[in-house]
Amino acid sequence: MSSIDDIDRALIVATQDGLPLVSRPYHAIAERLGLAPEEVMRRLAAMLEAGIIRRIGAVPNHYAIGWTANGMTVWDVPDEAIDQAGAAVGALEFVTHCYRRPRALPEWPYNLFAMVHGSTRDEVHAKAKIIADLLGKRCRNHDILFSSRILKKSGLRI
Repeated sequence: MSSIDDIDRALIVATQDGLPLVSRPYHAIAERLGLAPEEVMRRLAAMLEAGIIRRIGAVPNHYAIGWTANGMTVWDVPDEAIDQAGAAVGALEFVTHCYRRPRALPEWPYNLFAMVHGSTRDEVHAKAKIIADLLGKRCRNHDILFSSRILKKSGLRI
């Protein structure tokens, strides 16, 4: 699949603000568009596979669920250890996303980023300590960048 047809376009429009908050969201979309639920799921899976859409997943409002301390932990890890370190940090249940970023030396030595949420800054600091302990000697330095405002999250728009 390399292009979309009118049905795919309608599916993207129907899902771009999120899935319906019902027990069977794909069935609700199918009913709204006059399609079989299996067709909705097949087409969305095909668009994922083709890279037309990147992901289908929950995007929680962290503040609404009580996570008001949100910190991007940043780590200076030797480049030769980054893949192993990133996999270990990303596997922690409290890390919502983890990725490698280029350094901007000399001002910015950090190359591993891991988002951590908590209800207090102390909780985020405690979670960062767990990451530091996990990284051990591979961690040369780290910091926590706390969110100062909420940014609107949105995906593909047609």
